[in-house]
This record gives sequence, C-alpha cells and structure tokens, in this order.
Amino acid sequence: MTETRADEDLGRAVGALAGGEADGGSLARAAKLAAKSMKAAGAKSVATGAWLAETMLDAVPHIPVRDAATLSAHHRYLTGDRLAAEVVRAACRTTAGLGAVAGGLAGAHQLAPPTWAAIPAELLVETLAVVAVEMKLVAELQEIYGMPVTGTPSQRSWAIVLAWAESRGITPAAVLRPGGLAQVLGRGSRRELAHMLQRRLARRAIRNMSALAPLMAGAVAGAELNRRATRALGEKVTRDLSNMQGTATG
Repeated sequence: MTETRADEDLGRAVGALAGGEADGGSLARAAKLAAKSMKAAGAKSVATGAWLAETMLDAVPHIPVRDAATLSAHHRYLTGDRLAAEVVRAACRTTAGLGAVAGGLAGAHQLAPPTWAAIPAELLVETLAVVAVEMKLVAELQEIYGMPVTGTPSQRSWAIVLAWAESRGITPAAVLRPGGLAQVLGRGSRRELAHMLQRRLARRAIRNMSALAPLMAGAVAGAELNRRATRALGEKVTRDLSNMQGTATG
C-alpha cells in the first residue's frame, strides 16, 4: 500500500467515524491506519502536530454532510432553531461516545502522559474523529440556516475548517465574492491552513490526554470533555448563523 493510498484510507476512516461509527472496532481499525501513517510521516511531524493537521485536511472531504431536508426528516421534521438544537445534541452524543471508547482503550495502556511519544494512536484518531464530527456539525448548521457552504470541494473544505477553528458561521458570499475567502485560500495555499490547524489540534490532543492522565480516568472523562467542547462550539455557531439569518431577512 502506498503512502498516498494509506492516507486516503485513513481519511475515509475518520470520515466514517464522523458519520457515527463510534464503536471500539472501527476506532481501533482507524488507529492501525494512523499508526502506519505516523510511522511514514516521521517522529518530527507527529511531535509538532503537523501530521495531525495534514491528516485532518485529508479527512475533511470524506465527512458526510446532510442537507436541511434530510436533517429535518431525521429529527421529526423540525426546522430552524429547534432543528439546530437537536443536531447539536446529536453531535454531542457522538463525540461523547468517541471519548468514551477512546478513553477506555487508552486506559488499558497504563501510560504517563502527556508526551507526544506516549500518546496512543487511538487518542490521536479520537481527536481527528471528534474534530471531524464538529466540522460536520458546523457544515450542517450552515445547511439548516439556509447558508450552505458552496464553491469547489477544496473551497468548501477550507471554509468548513475555518468556521470550525473560529467557531463562527460563514456566508456563501464570504466564500465566493471577489477577494473573498476562496481567493484568499487559493493564494494562501494548504500550508497556511495546515499551520492554523496544527496549533488548534495539538492543543486539543494534549488537553484530552491531560484530562485522562492522573488516573487514566478513561471513558467518563473522555466523554464529558468532548460533550462540553462540542456543545460550546454548536451553541456559538448556532447563535452566529441565527443572527446572520435575522440580519438578512430583517
């Protein structure tokens, strides 16, 4: 298997986890792919968080995003703020489930983190999967409020990454207008986006590991940490998009 094929397989695996496959088996399979990818990337790339950022960017196109009609049908045909609240709650359950599974797996390692060398692949994959769920949440909230992220696949992916990183909504005009996000990202390239993600993902991974460190508290700690972070993100983006929608229709 070539490095490119391995990274593509890992991206698909992270996307599948974001879609709700939060069981121990699927996370363990993704962790095996991650371990191979980490080895190929090298210790420095893993230690600096560069591997985590590049892997996340590779995974974004594989995140399944549902449109407003599909989301409404899945949640008792709710719309607007009520639908958004349900989608946020569902995302919280998914990330909590990932935290519980990864925390339990990591607890079995009996490590003394946080050090990058000690972080098991399961927890790095959990970080990727949780962030993928949150990016999926951001994109679906955009759908709910009638502002789907548009543009080319790369433009959509980059816009979702930025919206997640800044915990805010994005209007289609911000992506497509002359001199807007699409052109800025085109000039700035993937490298700048990766650098931004690198800092945020590294903090997220270390924070998750630090929370588990004292007694490797495992499932309960991992679930609660993820639930809080996802809820905070969802509430911020919902408020932002609701305000944008109100301004546009006011």
